[in-house]
Amino acid sequence: MDFVAGAIGGVCGVAVGYPLDTVKVRIQTEPKYTGIWQCVQDTYRRERVRGFYRGLSLPVCTVSLVSSLSFGTYRHCLAHICRFRYGSADAKPARTDITLSGFASGLVRVFLTSPTEVAKVRLQTQTQAQAQTQLQAPTRRRSLTSAAAVPPLCPVPSVGPVPGPRYRGPLHCLATVAREEGLRGLYKGSSALLFREGHSFATYFLSYSILCEWLTPAGHSQPDVLGVLVAGGCAGALAWAVATPMDVIKSRLQADGQGRRRYRGLLHCMVTSVREEGPRVLFKGLTLNCCRAFPVNMVVFVTYEAALRFSRGLLQ
Repeated sequence: MDFVAGAIGGVCGVAVGYPLDTVKVRIQTEPKYTGIWQCVQDTYRRERVRGFYRGLSLPVCTVSLVSSLSFGTYRHCLAHICRFRYGSADAKPARTDITLSGFASGLVRVFLTSPTEVAKVRLQTQTQAQAQTQLQAPTRRRSLTSAAAVPPLCPVPSVGPVPGPRYRGPLHCLATVAREEGLRGLYKGSSALLFREGHSFATYFLSYSILCEWLTPAGHSQPDVLGVLVAGGCAGALAWAVATPMDVIKSRLQADGQGRRRYRGLLHCMVTSVREEGPRVLFKGLTLNCCRAFPVNMVVFVTYEAALRFSRGLLQ
């Protein structure tokens, strides 16, 4: 049931947090955005509400599987560790056990989430690449018009129409990346994703467990709904505070397949970004990540706990 409850919670969380995720990715990958509100206004002006949901269909389809894998792996790892260390899967785990199980749950996600993240980031950022192409087109036309005033020695090439979006949707994006960049393209940024997921999920489950202990009323074994909401929201915000530096690098590496490539790898991307934009670049989107993570993980954990309690009630 941990797998099923995790899947339900994950889908609910994506529905709540995706628009802010789009804003977060654009802030991290585009230096022109200096703040959250500027990015929101620019996205709405250019693309309206639809722009905030670019690439949503693939995460919705895959998040249930990924979330199910995360929660299921965490519970099973924790049960095996407790059985090995204490002789019973139901023994109370130490904080080290929770941290190790959370770390493992984060690592197994990477194999499924990396292609999804590549498609999501490319779709969320491709409109900016389009806009740059459209800005360059009038300049080209003006230069050609000026050249036409003097009789040319050679025929002046005609300016073709501005190309449309490169990727028509998530599946088309995945197929294009696989065809043009191979399997490595689908797992671009996976090294940064490994660092992000491992540490953040260790923090995620550990902080949730500690907060649940603190918020459980005397004489009860579990916190009430309000306690779960607070613990889940705070755990999500803390996890993203840990994850943001590697999330910035991951987004830049995955968006780097559009046009000329700038980064040779994780370390080169980190050094180049810090040299060009300063150390603050590693915390781009931190405020937005934490603001988004709080309501999303409130929903994820309260749905997860509700599904578990419902299933236990049915089995009894």
